[in-house]
Amino acid sequence: MRIGPGAAFGYHARPMSTPPRTQAELRQAVDQLAAMVGQTPLVEIRYLHQGQPRRLFAKYECMNMTGSVKDRMALNILRRAADAGELRPGAVICEASSGNTGISFAAIGRALGHRVRIYMPDWMSLERTQLMHGLGADVVPVSKAQGGFVGSIRMTEEYAAEEANVFLPRQFANPANSEAHELTTGREIESQLDRLGLKADAFVAGVGTGGTVMGVGRHLRGSGRPVRVHPLEPANSPTLRTGRKVGSHRIQGISDEFIPELVKLDELDPVIDVWDGDAILMAQALGHRLGLAVGISSGANVLGAMKLVEELGPEAVVVTVLCDSNKKYLSTALQQAEPPQDDYLTPGVRLLSFSSIR
Repeated sequence: MRIGPGAAFGYHARPMSTPPRTQAELRQAVDQLAAMVGQTPLVEIRYLHQGQPRRLFAKYECMNMTGSVKDRMALNILRRAADAGELRPGAVICEASSGNTGISFAAIGRALGHRVRIYMPDWMSLERTQLMHGLGADVVPVSKAQGGFVGSIRMTEEYAAEEANVFLPRQFANPANSEAHELTTGREIESQLDRLGLKADAFVAGVGTGGTVMGVGRHLRGSGRPVRVHPLEPANSPTLRTGRKVGSHRIQGISDEFIPELVKLDELDPVIDVWDGDAILMAQALGHRLGLAVGISSGANVLGAMKLVEELGPEAVVVTVLCDSNKKYLSTALQQAEPPQDDYLTPGVRLLSFSSIR
């Protein structure tokens, strides 16, 4: 299937006025964007669980350039590709995404003077498509009948085979993805905890590409300390546990339709799972009670961290990631009433306050 630029939604991306013309200019342009990504706050969230005081720590990633953790890997992938000569001036950046990655490549790619083309399953939130359009990207919707997420990836490869000067980030397999979190996110967590006189005992994060959990885990374990590192997925759709797509869920951005190549389960601790309805309730509570306007995957990550605190003890230093803001979820279940269930964790939690460190 070939769709012209913007044809799917009636938008035609315009060329940048002064795009980089040489590899040296492109590398310099990438470096100049580095100040827009990373160095996000670490927040300490205090809460009661069954009436007992608890705490956890989380990186507040909506402070990145486009408001999500995916900016880190998008910038690093483009930097490494520019350094290696794989990303050339004038290339079309083409990727499959469920949203945040596409938004990151759209913004950073356009800032570097590239056209950006994103293939995305058509059941993702409308805000994701609108944001990519607003950033000048061409968005191609892919239905379940066309293969869904796996089909989206296949279509990027087909497009690159048909067109000249196309760069495929291949986020699910590109080691520059996890490297971004090893070099930045993990280092920042370690440095920020050091300022509090603390060391991480455990890290947990939902698996989309797996880059965050693999990269942060490798850094935190680099000193030889026995840090627990857990991947997280929806209990409704346990892809990591089963090795294949099972069921469906509402936590956009994690647990797509396969186990990504970057994910090395033998290097990780056991998978933690949470119900999507519980994640929605927690994301709502973080906004309503603490003013932390985050997305559903952030709610899931917080629940995963809370489970680890209960397992490791109230003094354990458990860290996770608040992946993005609620702005991409205004048309989703995050804005609707969610009935609590007996096995949900959120109803037994009372969020108290938070503090932050840059």
